[in-house]
Amino acid sequence: MKYCKKCLTPDTRPRISFKDGVCNACVFAEEKRRGDVNYNERETELNNHIAAIKEYSSSNGNVYDCIIPWSGGKDSSAVAIHLKEDFGLNPLLIRFNPLIPTKVGIHNCREVLNHGFDSMQINLNVSVSRKLCYRFFLERGNPKLHWDAGIASAIFKIAIDLKLPYIFYAEHGKTNYGGRVLHKNSEKIRDYEEIIENLVGDNPRNWVDGDNITPRDLYQYVMPTPSSIKKNGIEAHYYGYYRKWNVKENYRYVASKINFKTAERGRTYGTFTNYDSLDDYTDDLYYYLNYIKFGYGRGIRDLSRHIQNEEITREEAIILAQKYDGEFPEESIPPILDYMGIDRDEFNKIVDSHRTPSIWSQSDGRWINILREKLMHEKI
Repeated sequence: MKYCKKCLTPDTRPRISFKDGVCNACVFAEEKRRGDVNYNERETELNNHIAAIKEYSSSNGNVYDCIIPWSGGKDSSAVAIHLKEDFGLNPLLIRFNPLIPTKVGIHNCREVLNHGFDSMQINLNVSVSRKLCYRFFLERGNPKLHWDAGIASAIFKIAIDLKLPYIFYAEHGKTNYGGRVLHKNSEKIRDYEEIIENLVGDNPRNWVDGDNITPRDLYQYVMPTPSSIKKNGIEAHYYGYYRKWNVKENYRYVASKINFKTAERGRTYGTFTNYDSLDDYTDDLYYYLNYIKFGYGRGIRDLSRHIQNEEITREEAIILAQKYDGEFPEESIPPILDYMGIDRDEFNKIVDSHRTPSIWSQSDGRWINILREKLMHEKI
């Protein structure tokens, strides 16, 4: 087990790749700094794409020009406001309801809509969602796996139903933050394979469980077929391909436009930032389980992005990682236990079942993160 020489991303991150001790996210960041990525050309590409969208809308009499998968958070909201104010598009915002919405998330959604957008919200069958949340917490240590599938499926289905073929996502995570990049155009285009292989990792039809979970229960989570997507001309682009992507700048931009609230406790659990993943209590558990399964948590994720954008040094980041990474989200747990219908003892047993043996050891009944110990002893 090792950390990237430039940031703090470990090689335990799923699908990460390293070259000469440097993760592929840092390699990409360096390419951008060197000017290997020509953003002037990409701006021209974006303008041409916008022109095609406007022509399509005009010729078809569409009220909306494109669809934006939207959480109410800083990134998707930044994309929406940019497309509306910089390019004169009228996006339709599609929100797949969080499992356990937070007050801050609800407030920020309302603020964005008040800024001048129409939206559609898909509300989950809560009974089914609770079952799947518990199942994937138990089986895979990811209580939001079905939500990931649902937001992907919903966007493409609505695009087909409304004959609105243009979709804008925020950024391609595997290119920007490290992971398996499937194709040359993966940074620009989100396709069926990207969703199944990198986002969900499964076909939701496999989740049928007798009378407990039926095929009809899973409709919201199953993607349209690739042939249907192609037939309807659906194009899903990443806005972050066309312009330099920076999550901190997205927050600043959105906060300059609306009354965007940040984490009520001053920062989110496990990290030093206060403006990311604010809309769902389950997010706090998701990031903590990353720490359990892969040895690193939300803090290292955020710090690595800041290092790659030259907003913090690696030495400064190590101090913050030692302080915050892997913090247990105590205040978020009660509503999660209630949602899944389990008690704290069962919760703790399931969490411990996901500890990777190569990362965790026990001493005097206490769990020790071997990977974190390496970071704790790094020279600063």
